[in-house]
Amino acid sequence: MPKNSSSRKITRRDSSHATTSRKRQHVELTLSEDVRFRLKRTGLDRFEFLHNALPELDLDEVDTTIKFLGRHLRLPIMISCMTGGYQDALKINRDLAEICEEETIAMGVGSQRQALENSAFHQTFKVVREVAPNIPIIGNIGAAEVANIRDVAPLKRLAEMIRADAFAVHLNPLQEFLQPEGSPNFRGVLEGIQQLVNNLGIPIIVKEIGAGISGGVAKRLLDVGVRIIDVAGAGGTSWAGVESLRRKEKELSLFWDWGIPTAESIQQIAKLKETNPTLTIIGSGGITNGMEAAKSLALGADLVASARPFLTTLVQKKKTGLREFIHEWEETIRGAMFLTGSRNIDALQNARLVEY
Repeated sequence: MPKNSSSRKITRRDSSHATTSRKRQHVELTLSEDVRFRLKRTGLDRFEFLHNALPELDLDEVDTTIKFLGRHLRLPIMISCMTGGYQDALKINRDLAEICEEETIAMGVGSQRQALENSAFHQTFKVVREVAPNIPIIGNIGAAEVANIRDVAPLKRLAEMIRADAFAVHLNPLQEFLQPEGSPNFRGVLEGIQQLVNNLGIPIIVKEIGAGISGGVAKRLLDVGVRIIDVAGAGGTSWAGVESLRRKEKELSLFWDWGIPTAESIQQIAKLKETNPTLTIIGSGGITNGMEAAKSLALGADLVASARPFLTTLVQKKKTGLREFIHEWEETIRGAMFLTGSRNIDALQNARLVEY
């Protein structure tokens, strides 16, 4: 090795410190910088509900409840996989989980990669189940960690840590490509996912993180036994943008708007329900209000998820503000259901949308 080489052996401690620092940076950037897509939208703005002037039901008859992962939710909403693995995440995850429990909506934790590396911040993940015993809780690990899996035991321990109802594998090839310390090694991911489906003992959710999942990729996931897909389409937070800001390299910012818009991703995957009736679709990616949530459901999603809007509201307006924000979503979803004559979520999924 040349004497002037900066290469060095990366120890477990080095890796853990880097992961913790990166998690903190990600949260800080999403809160302090405009990391939304610059040119691309979710595509949801192209659609409007066909107004039903004769809904033939009363507003108080509208039922927004669903069943997800064997548990009843009051609203078809999940606060999506967000954070954990560094000191400040403890309060964030506790506050989010407390509100999710109060409102009876689902919650996913952020990537648990750090918890694989050491136990320093395990409590930032454990606290979620401690304060939210009755709602669906989703674990989370990256595709790069799944690619070379030989033994599912470590991931079982991560699931047990939060008593997870399901475990998410996030596909983030764009982020890993752009991340200064990224791991763009995706050969073997599909096989690893299949091992988890067969051996983890709880449902596997496969999700993107903001670039969308195509119908073709969804079909490959279905072929290995995955039955829950979170589209996480383009149009909301651009993780390519986040990593471009971290790298400060202008050329790589050309990927800022890379990805499949959320509406398109939902529609492509929803077509697969015809031959895969047990498929559950989570609509996410730039969903910022109840109307966008309602449109996602009408396009074929079974529930919706969002991250940055909920986190921003929590940080700026505390738990009271987050509670009010969720109630605004609820009121809008209920209104859209009433004005389309949709008595329940199944009916809303069949409500007619007009594309402009």
